[in-house]
Amino acid sequence: MKRLILMRHAKSDWSASGDDHGRPLNARGRHSAPAMGQWLADRDWLPDEVLCSTATRTRHTLTLLGLPDTRTRFERALYLADPDEIIDVLRSASGDTVLLLGHNNGIGECAQQLVADWPNHPRFADYPTCATSLIRFDVAHWGDIRKGTGHCEDFAIPREVIAAGQPG
Repeated sequence: MKRLILMRHAKSDWSASGDDHGRPLNARGRHSAPAMGQWLADRDWLPDEVLCSTATRTRHTLTLLGLPDTRTRFERALYLADPDEIIDVLRSASGDTVLLLGHNNGIGECAQQLVADWPNHPRFADYPTCATSLIRFDVAHWGDIRKGTGHCEDFAIPREVIAAGQPG
């Protein structure tokens, strides 16, 4: 069995000057990411490998999750990647529980394509910032995953996690 934590970066600061790749998180994003890290820990979905876009906002989200030190690969290919590019990177993973941290539209579309059945959540369709899916695959190797074969164990967005009393 393989477990995928598919997360969109936390809310970024559109007022920051500079290029898109270097855009930082805003205050809401800096508040949301720790809450989502605690949500993962509470569910015992801690990664043994992280695949993360090289963008500033994904790196900062990863840091603020507060997860234990984990083998991490920063992948330029995940920056604004489409679902097929995301799946190609995922197929190179070696951990049993992998956190893949990237950007929309690709992350949301990838989640929708990977699972057999969508979770009963109205925000799964638009996959807002820091939205996170926990997806289980009944395969021995990441190279064996196929679209429509994942089982969505859970899905959450920061607003609901924070409202439920998670720290952040």
